Amino acid sequence: VVVIAGCLIYFFYYNAMTRYERASRDYNFNVNLNSNSNSNDDANDNFNSNSSSSSSSGASMSEDDKHKLYHAATVTGDTDLIKRVSIHIGIFSDDGMPVEGYQQFMAQHAAWAFQNLDFIREIGTQQKAQAYVDEHLE
Repeated sequence: VVVIAGCLIYFFYYNAMTRYERASRDYNFNVNLNSNSNSNDDANDNFNSNSSSSSSSGASMSEDDKHKLYHAATVTGDTDLIKRVSIHIGIFSDDGMPVEGYQQFMAQHAAWAFQNLDFIREIGTQQKAQAYVDEHLE
């Protein structure tokens, strides 16, 4: 799902940029969360986004702010930071596993990215993205 969302963001973002902008900017956008999970048919897997104490701090954030923070984290390329932000905004549980609303958030994120190209351009470098996360991650 993360790979698909990343591909959608890449596709929408680069197709929206003019040739001049492509030639004048160098973007590197890679996301790899490397999460492994084992499931047991006898186990009762019940993900609840409200069970995470860390995500409760992100509960007061607007959806737009959550998408901005998540996108900035992905631009940094820092998988640990992406995981921290994902926990903070409530799409991962404290143990780093996706919660029930994860897929919905990712689907919304692709649409959000298409509508927020100005923000994406604004934080288009790893340094700018890191500064944004540092400023907005509580």
